[in-house]
Parts: sequence; C-alpha cells; structure tokens
Amino acid sequence: MIDLLQYSFFTNALIGVIIISVAAAFIGTYIVTRRLVSISGGITHACFGGLGLGYFLGVSPILMASVFAIGASAGVEWLSERYRVREDSATAVVWALGMAIGVLFIFLTPGYVPELNAFLFGNILTISHSDLWAFAIYTIILALFFVIFYDKIIACAFDRDFARVSQLPVRVISYIMTAMVAVCIVLTIKLVGIMLLMSMLTLPQMIAEMFAPRFKTMVIFSMIISIVCGVAGLFISAIINVPCAAVIVVLFSLSFIAGRIVVAFRKK
Repeated sequence: MIDLLQYSFFTNALIGVIIISVAAAFIGTYIVTRRLVSISGGITHACFGGLGLGYFLGVSPILMASVFAIGASAGVEWLSERYRVREDSATAVVWALGMAIGVLFIFLTPGYVPELNAFLFGNILTISHSDLWAFAIYTIILALFFVIFYDKIIACAFDRDFARVSQLPVRVISYIMTAMVAVCIVLTIKLVGIMLLMSMLTLPQMIAEMFAPRFKTMVIFSMIISIVCGVAGLFISAIINVPCAAVIVVLFSLSFIAGRIVVAFRKK
C-alpha cells in the first residue's frame, strides 16, 4: 500500500482528495443548512452545457463549465429574488437547459470526445499539479471568506428574514455564496464526476448533522468524514482496481447508514 505513494499521479490524487474535502465541508454545510441540495444538483448538471460548448468551440471545457455554473447559480438566485419563482422550479429549468445544451453541442462536435467520461463519472487519477494549485487557491479564498464573514453567512443561511431586518447584505452574501458553490462544483467535476458530485457535497454533512447540529462543528465533522472516506476510497480502489469515485460514495453511504443506526440506538 505504501508503494502507491511512489507514483506522482497517486500522490496528486491523494492531495486532491484532502483539499477538496476541506472545500466541500464548507460549501456542503452551507448547502445542507440552507436546503439547497436541489440547486447544487441543477448547477452540477448545468455544467454539462459548458462542457459541451467548450468541446464544440475548441476552448477549455472547464472554463466554459465555470461560466455556465456561475451563470446558472446567479440565474436561480435572481429568479427567486426578483420574480419570486420557487427555487426548485428555477433549478429544474437550469438543470434541463444545461443538459440539453451539453447534449446538443457534444453531438455537433466532430469526432469522439475522449474526456467526457472523466467529467461524467470522475477520474481522480488524472489530477495534475495545476488542478491542485487551483483547488488550493480556491480553498484558501473560501476559508478566508468564511472566517471574515462567518456571522453574516450564518444569519443568511439560517434566517434570511432576520438578516434582512438586521440590515445585513443578504443579497450580496447569497450571490457570493452561490458563486462559491458554482466554482466548487466546477473544480470538483474532475475529482468525482457530475454523476457522483452530489454525494461529496451532501452525505458527509448529513452524517455530521446527526451528531453536530451547530454550523461550525458540522463543518469540522464533515471535513473529517470526507477526508477519511476519500483517502480510504482512494487506497481501496487502487488495491482492488475499481473506480475511485464509486468507492468513495459507497463509503459515504455506509457511514450514513451506520450513523443512522447509532442515532436510533441512542434514542432507545
């Protein structure tokens, strides 16, 4: 097992899992506490439109996915704030439109798109040094933002009406956080893929919520759960030669089931 650390692609994947686990802990806790799981799913699938357009135009798919993700997140926030459209309804539109645009442009792209499966299902072993730098810079910015505006973020996440009465910049905080969610999703696509990304942003937080109802402790607990399951899944997948993302999600799911069992026994 230790021999795996001699390979640079494996160490890159290991560092990537740890960094993204930290970022996902912040973003995922915000998503779960604000009940934005469906919105994160919509943004995730809207990225597919950016990927398809990027391949069609011959530009960076990740760059185009970033544009689509931030545009989709801002669009959902704008529709819900300006026109009082329910967030789940606006998310459904973004979800369907993003997938449709992605399918259309991938169909129009000449030849075969070899990296598409990596974005759909994840290929953590392809993480490069530039990806690690992008993950690290984003995570540092995200952590600093939470440290500086922690009280405002908590107020906007748990009680937006109280935050408005207290004259807090609810709209600004909401737009910044939705943009942060979008960027996290884009950066994580290559780690676990579109199909499995939702698990990393929700399951560790749902497990942590069983034992740590406060926001700060939820972040810490979900961070630990993500790192443990992520690193374990990486080693297990390398040993038995199966897709890493699938193993990580299975470990998350088993941890969630175990957590529910523990909570049920504690109530007796």
